[in-house]
Amino acid sequence: MLSSIITIVPYVIYAVIIILVAVVTWFAATAYRKKIFESKIGSAEERSREIIDEALKTAETKKREALLEAKEETLKTKNELERETKERRAELQRYERRVQSKEEALDKKADAWEKRESSLAAREEMLKQKTAEVEELHEKSIQELERISGLTSEQAKEHLLKTVEDEVKLDTAKLIKELDSKAKEEAGKKAKEYVVNAIQKCAADHVAETTISVVQLPNDEMKGRIIGREGRNIRTLETMTGVDLIIDDTPEAVILSGFDPIRREVARIALEKLIVDGRIHPARIEEMVEKAQKEVEQNIREEGEAATLEVGVHGIHPELIRLLGKMKFRTSYGQNALKHSIEVAQLSGLLAGEIGVDIRMAKRAGLLHDIGKSVDHEMEGTHVQIGVDLCRKYRESAVVLNAVEAHHGDVEATSLIACIVQAADTISAARPGARRETLETYTNRLKQLEDITNNFKGVDKSFAIQAGREIRVMVVPEQISDADMVLLARDVSKKIESELEYPGQIKVSVIRESRVVDYAK
Repeated sequence: MLSSIITIVPYVIYAVIIILVAVVTWFAATAYRKKIFESKIGSAEERSREIIDEALKTAETKKREALLEAKEETLKTKNELERETKERRAELQRYERRVQSKEEALDKKADAWEKRESSLAAREEMLKQKTAEVEELHEKSIQELERISGLTSEQAKEHLLKTVEDEVKLDTAKLIKELDSKAKEEAGKKAKEYVVNAIQKCAADHVAETTISVVQLPNDEMKGRIIGREGRNIRTLETMTGVDLIIDDTPEAVILSGFDPIRREVARIALEKLIVDGRIHPARIEEMVEKAQKEVEQNIREEGEAATLEVGVHGIHPELIRLLGKMKFRTSYGQNALKHSIEVAQLSGLLAGEIGVDIRMAKRAGLLHDIGKSVDHEMEGTHVQIGVDLCRKYRESAVVLNAVEAHHGDVEATSLIACIVQAADTISAARPGARRETLETYTNRLKQLEDITNNFKGVDKSFAIQAGREIRVMVVPEQISDADMVLLARDVSKKIESELEYPGQIKVSVIRESRVVDYAK
């Protein structure tokens, strides 16, 4: 019995292996189409039956179990294949229906395109006919317009272009005015920024020259005496004079810093007197400051009187003489104001003598023309207006008042003396070494200004005035309209900017004037 069982076991194992191979083969065959799979299923069933028969012969129990499992798997696989086949068929049917519907839609669209092409061809033919009719009517209308207006088409084009050109010029002039106003507003802001930046970069040297005085000390021990106990001496001196004392590591020197040159001079004289005296305490400081103020005031009067004597002008009010003396401590463009006024007075006298005008009056006007600069940092307004008010207050003549008011061209000169003062002021300022611009450069710029302006079409004549700060352009009214004036002023300004180099700015004034003259007989 045991030997028979041992003999059957290999057969059973072989049968099980065969069944497993059949099952694997069965699952692999599910990827093929239904017909191929069904044929393979049939063959697999026959093979499985043969194997089952053989297995039943060898081991009936194992054979039955294997056969039942194989049948179950077969049925399951068959059911899945049938289900997938049905799904594939349903999907193919849906695809077929969609393709049919698309073919029908394409056929309809093709018919519609054919109809549209035929209608477009008909419309194109109609459009050609209408275009020909329109061209014919256009030619007739042009001929009729030429007959009615009495102008040819070329003449009408020229007239239309001229009208459009005039309108464009007017619009351009308006636009330029608007842009100029906006540019001026923005330029004001930018100019302030540039001035501030320039002051920050360039003011240090100028401030050091014009706001600082140095007082030499006999020795460094004097610095401690000037400071005093707990700084009372230096505080008293700064309070009395309004000037800052800087005591640093500079050997044997004290720096006086202040924007008011007269106060700085008072502090310098007082400190020098204290150093010579040797007694430095608050009471003595107050006494020396008072003496220094009187001395400076006396020096100012003496300088004013010396200026009047040097020029040869008499009868000036004492207060004006004092203000002239104060101009010794005032500079303009690096030029001493008092020396400039004396020079203008001398030049005015020379010019007046050449043309036969009152020399004394010319010198008087020249000496007082910048009197407003002596107090322009204390009062509001320009030095011209302040000078006119001062001269009027101290009863100067109308000729002097006009010369002071007109020396920068703010008002019109009413006398030859005012014109002489203008010329003398310009010559003194243009003198080589007085300011940065030479006389030759000044005269060349005036000539170049007039030459540049005269080259423009429609300009009758031009005049450079106010020492080259303004150019007045007289135009021919028949050639330059009001709108053209704006464009002309802009073109002249641009050409001056590109061809000339000059300080500050130049004002371009375009004048258009129509005159009609008739005579009553």
